[in-house]
Amino acid sequence: MLLAIPTNSQSLPIEIKGENSKTHQSRFLHLLTDCTDLSKLKQIHAQAIRNFSTHNSSLFLYSRILHVSSLIDFDYACRVFNQIDNPNSFMWNTLIGACARSLDRKEQAIEIFYRMLEEGSVEPDKHTFPFLLKACAYVFALSEGRQAHAQIFKLGLDLDVYVGNSLIHLYASCGCLSMALKVFEKMPLRSLVSWNVMIDAYVQSGLFENALKLFVEMQNSFEPDGYTMQSIVSACAGIGALSLGMWAHAYVLRKASGAMAGDVLINSSLVDMYSKCGSLRMAQQVFETMPKHDLNSWNSMILALAMHGRGQAALQCFSRLVEMEKFLPNSVTFVGVLSACNHGGMVADGRKYFDMMVNDYKIEPRLEHYGCLVDLLSRSGFIDEALELVANMHIKPDAVIWRSLLDACYKQNAGVELSEEVAFKILQSEKTISSGVYVMLSRVYASARQWNDVGIIRKVMTDMGVTKEPGCSSIEIDGISHEFFAGDTSHPRIKEIYGVIDLIEEKLERRGYSPDCSQATMVDEPDNIKQQSLKLHSERLAIAFGLLNLKPGTPVRIFKNLRVCNDCHQVTKLISEIFNVEIIMRDRNRFHHFKHGMCSCMDFW
Repeated sequence: MLLAIPTNSQSLPIEIKGENSKTHQSRFLHLLTDCTDLSKLKQIHAQAIRNFSTHNSSLFLYSRILHVSSLIDFDYACRVFNQIDNPNSFMWNTLIGACARSLDRKEQAIEIFYRMLEEGSVEPDKHTFPFLLKACAYVFALSEGRQAHAQIFKLGLDLDVYVGNSLIHLYASCGCLSMALKVFEKMPLRSLVSWNVMIDAYVQSGLFENALKLFVEMQNSFEPDGYTMQSIVSACAGIGALSLGMWAHAYVLRKASGAMAGDVLINSSLVDMYSKCGSLRMAQQVFETMPKHDLNSWNSMILALAMHGRGQAALQCFSRLVEMEKFLPNSVTFVGVLSACNHGGMVADGRKYFDMMVNDYKIEPRLEHYGCLVDLLSRSGFIDEALELVANMHIKPDAVIWRSLLDACYKQNAGVELSEEVAFKILQSEKTISSGVYVMLSRVYASARQWNDVGIIRKVMTDMGVTKEPGCSSIEIDGISHEFFAGDTSHPRIKEIYGVIDLIEEKLERRGYSPDCSQATMVDEPDNIKQQSLKLHSERLAIAFGLLNLKPGTPVRIFKNLRVCNDCHQVTKLISEIFNVEIIMRDRNRFHHFKHGMCSCMDFW
């Protein structure tokens, strides 16, 4: 027998001389091993049809033909499948798996599974469900995923570790974290993948402390791998846990003999972690020492520089990306670039790069891009231009964009009428009622001395059960995070902290400091009550605790859930000068680096 595929794609000559069927099939299987060309595959398939039936004795050969065709041309694979009598589970799984791997055939994987159940000639097995659940997770098909889960119980496959891992991923992707945890806890046998999927589920849901606790528990059974460390580094970034993040980095470096230390994704996560934990210097060091970069790592660095107010450095990084490294920027790249322009108050550059994104790179603006430019324009005094941009957006503006405008209306004294219109837009856009719009509108009324309207806003908030989100600031000391709320008295060292607060107030008075009460919570209360409220803002308590505990020369790193107010910003600048300390503060929008009485934001935030 002669089997050979000519390189010029001529017909496939096959001659049989006394070989048995099994030997004959093995030669076909050998040809299929390295087949990547559709025309050659069709020749092999044609000869297989001539020499073998599609009944049980040849199912393995046709399974291989189907598998290879699914990798080359899915439509042809479907035609092969439809010619097979009584396809086995491997063949069904091949089609479902091909759809699950494809970017645009996820729904088709579910349809093929339903067809498999309807025909009833073969039952799904433990290999079927990981493919199916992957497709369900990608398209957020929770209902179909639940039905698959029921089938898994029915067939007794719920104890299989691969099926369990896929169920965790499905429920986590669809936002059902409690179900994901329930599956995880009931698994009699867990692999490293099981732990990684559950840890990542916590991280993606913003439950960073839960992820870290599970990580500690995991180490009793498994050694972390690259996937684990990437999730853990992301969790550290989420809560600003610099000490733990540095430990994770050290762990990666200890594994330098393997691929982990040079992994682009892990290093990009480290850049992001150091940036979000307030150590821009370390973020830059990791980036510059990476053995290779991808677009994601460049994006991480540009975003890091933007977040820390290093606008010009971010734009220089973008120039390196496109001019020297010849990368093609994507939508995320321009979020970083426009954020850099926004945080730096660079209006001309913001306009320039927005136009470049649309006209030169043909990237359709998303809400994030519009949000950066609208915020930049409105805070820089170009409110009419910002409103025109919003009016001409091809997508509906969200509450974030309207809140930027309302904040600018207040700071730029744009008038009560315009502020009311913008506030109404926010209430229309928000899915849930939040306090921010009411608090800001009350300040607009207060600045216009419309005290009756301030009272009405207060009553509306009370009647609707809307309360102002409390300010919360955290600081890490010796690896332990300490949280403070405005007016907090719960910390075990609160007397010492209040003593430092009094010392700060005394030194501020000597400097001629005058409180800015415009953003005190009780805008119509007497000034002495406003001042008392301001000096007990959460970030001031955290700073006082840092001064009490940190060694001289160590930066004070504060993480706050809200935007820092004008008065606290001014006070923190003075503290940095009076106590000769560097204070790094991450608020809701960006980082502020206070040093020698100055802030990196140049008072534009």
